[in-house]
Amino acid sequence: MGLQKIEESIYEEATSLTDFEQELYVTKGLFSVLLSNIEQRPVTIQRFFIATHQQLFRIISLAITGFDTPVSHLGLEESKSSLESLVFIYDHSLAPIIKAQNEVLDIRFRKTITQATSYLENHTDFDTFDRFVFIRDYMNPITGHWVKIRQQSQLWEPVTSEPFNFDAPTFFEDNSFNIGYFTPATNLNPTRKQIALGKKLFFDKRLSTSNSMSCATCHIPEKGYADGMALNPDNKGRPLQRNTPTLINSVFQQSFFWDGRSESIIDQISSVFTNDKEFASNVHEFSEAILEDPTYVSEFKTAFGKTPTKNTELIKAISSYISTLNGFNSKFDRNIRGEENTFTAEETLGLNLFMGKALCATCHFMPLTNGTVPPFFKETEREVIGTPKTADNKTLDDDLGFYWKYQEPLHKGLFKTPTLRNVALTAPYMHNGVYSTLEEVLNFYNLGGGSGMGFDLKYQTLPFSALNLTEAEQKAIIAYLKTLNDSEVETPY
Repeated sequence: MGLQKIEESIYEEATSLTDFEQELYVTKGLFSVLLSNIEQRPVTIQRFFIATHQQLFRIISLAITGFDTPVSHLGLEESKSSLESLVFIYDHSLAPIIKAQNEVLDIRFRKTITQATSYLENHTDFDTFDRFVFIRDYMNPITGHWVKIRQQSQLWEPVTSEPFNFDAPTFFEDNSFNIGYFTPATNLNPTRKQIALGKKLFFDKRLSTSNSMSCATCHIPEKGYADGMALNPDNKGRPLQRNTPTLINSVFQQSFFWDGRSESIIDQISSVFTNDKEFASNVHEFSEAILEDPTYVSEFKTAFGKTPTKNTELIKAISSYISTLNGFNSKFDRNIRGEENTFTAEETLGLNLFMGKALCATCHFMPLTNGTVPPFFKETEREVIGTPKTADNKTLDDDLGFYWKYQEPLHKGLFKTPTLRNVALTAPYMHNGVYSTLEEVLNFYNLGGGSGMGFDLKYQTLPFSALNLTEAEQKAIIAYLKTLNDSEVETPY
């Protein structure tokens, strides 16, 4: 249900009149509830600034990528309306304050809005729209000016309970996202000592009952915190069920593991401890083997004020360390921020295809490129894409993914959308490691996923039957993906 579904019904004309009327009826009811709730919530300064920030982000991540309007592609036109509305609201709220205090800022803000709306008005074709230029040269200046306007107004001090750093000049800085928003409440604001302890524990095999596995056994720093294997062996040397994902930027999720069974990074690490195929240890019991290293005793006391009697402190420390493994200094980031101008024509084409015709960014949301849905970042999406069992694409993989939780047919083969940051470093790909190269992955999507290869997938969620990308276009997307490699992701502690 909802506006996206109504749009599909109108433009694709594949919905019966009865079903369409039901969609309208339900959506109208939802709007009535929304309206009654809004009327009871007065507009405050905080809500005003948060909502504006959300909408600026939404333009970049959802509107110009086709997520909001997957069939009509009217997102470009809607983006123009949004920016025009921003000026309208500004004129009736903050403009008098800003003009009185900083007239130059007022002029520059209006100029950037005019330039952006003019660009949108003169570049209306969805497939050829240059998102790289639009973000770098138009949206980034608007965001930067809006931050200065908020600061100049002195009406609101930003809160830390939202996903954004409201003082970041763009959405592509290394501090644009508030890590605390994504961190479990039980582990907020870890100290440097806790992070340093977590780093040491991350590489210690004595965490496992067999003394044969550490976190770094599967998450190898030199391999983008993945392992370069289709399936890593368990503590008895047998293949684990699924491919090892990267830990870089993993904090920016609301579900963990390929099937999304853990809702926090604390739960995810705890599951590794209790898994009889991995660490095989009880969360509530502490491995005395760790304390054979005398430095641990003092480090635990410094970090937590005591020597632990169970593994919960270890898990918090490891979680704190992993939360620092974030990278936003890739070639892409430096270019989209305008710090350098080194993107090749092929890489630029690849980015525009990624965010446009190829529809990659409708699942791998920019700029995190994972499935955590902007602008609220309260959930991480899962998709049914029909991954094959082997690279010959003849048989559907029999791993049912998220189906385990509700036993609903539409959840068969449902897996979390992973980040594509550092993807060139983390082969092989997919939940089962079936593809060794990015070329194979692009071919899979270009064919239309499992359905496009002939598998019976009633509930496949890909928004297309086939992408019809040329070989040159596929190469361009891969060239862009390689620009997502980070030059530095290691914590300094």
